[in-house]
Amino acid sequence: MTEERYFEDYETGAQRQTTGRTITEADIVLHAGQTGDFFPHHMDAAWCATQDFGQRIAHGTLVFSVGIGLTASTINPRAMSYGYDRMRFVKPVFIGDTIYSKVEISDKRPHPKRGGHGIVVETVTVTNQRQETVLVCDHLHLVERRAPL
Repeated sequence: MTEERYFEDYETGAQRQTTGRTITEADIVLHAGQTGDFFPHHMDAAWCATQDFGQRIAHGTLVFSVGIGLTASTINPRAMSYGYDRMRFVKPVFIGDTIYSKVEISDKRPHPKRGGHGIVVETVTVTNQRQETVLVCDHLHLVERRAPL
């Protein structure tokens, strides 16, 4: 779906919630193959059973990728991803956990060098099926202004 929104159309405090996505063993194995991260925390069930968390955990970068992917439900041709700030892996995600993303517009500001654009910050909070926060970050968007400064 396409939704054309200019910088002026975003309102601080606006929120949206995504549907869920269950993390599978296949997700972890594929992500390990794509990234080369075969650390035992993700791949060795016997070793993990001896650790405090007791089972294999999803890569933080996998949780981040899926969590952000869940938020990408519309295409805004007036905006593009500008980066991420303040990312934290708060709690582990296990095989079989379902994650959801909540997005809140937390800031809007002029771009310091581009008068035709502004920066819109979405705080993304990823939770599991128990509504525990597992990841949080700020997603910055470069958004075209209707009227340049």
